[in-house]
Amino acid sequence: MADFVQNANVKSAVRTLANPIADVATFNTIVQSVLTDNPFACVEYMTAGESHPAVEKTKETYTARFVYQDDDAKKIGSNSESYNTISGFNVGITAILANTANITAHGGVPAHDTDADTYSATVKCHDANGELYNVNFSRTRVTITSYSDDAIRTKVETWADTVAALA
Repeated sequence: MADFVQNANVKSAVRTLANPIADVATFNTIVQSVLTDNPFACVEYMTAGESHPAVEKTKETYTARFVYQDDDAKKIGSNSESYNTISGFNVGITAILANTANITAHGGVPAHDTDADTYSATVKCHDANGELYNVNFSRTRVTITSYSDDAIRTKVETWADTVAALA
């Protein structure tokens, strides 16, 4: 039986944030700045006859968390809802808070637990050296995956050092 033979040194690196990103608007500003400004100096590329931008968002998830409280502010239930867009996230929060049937079923009033919300977005980048790598943003960390050239980590780290929310 044939063995697997390593053909590349693929790395990952994680920066755990000192404080969670404050809110979904701040999170979106950070991700959009990578897409718009291309701070890692990535380049467009072709694969399977298809043109790709230098930097592209490949995945995103936004989860809103709720607690239901009785008249004495005692927790009597909880709920979470996940959305694949920020727009859906914002509309969904409003819908949950106004859902009278759900409020009746829980027997209490919902409160949006913003501190427990989670956000995640993955950006695919094509480095000028030809490598494809991912930068995943979450509310509590930034992760670089699938890179081999340490210069890529340095570029991302240098940029992240300039973004106060990513300290």
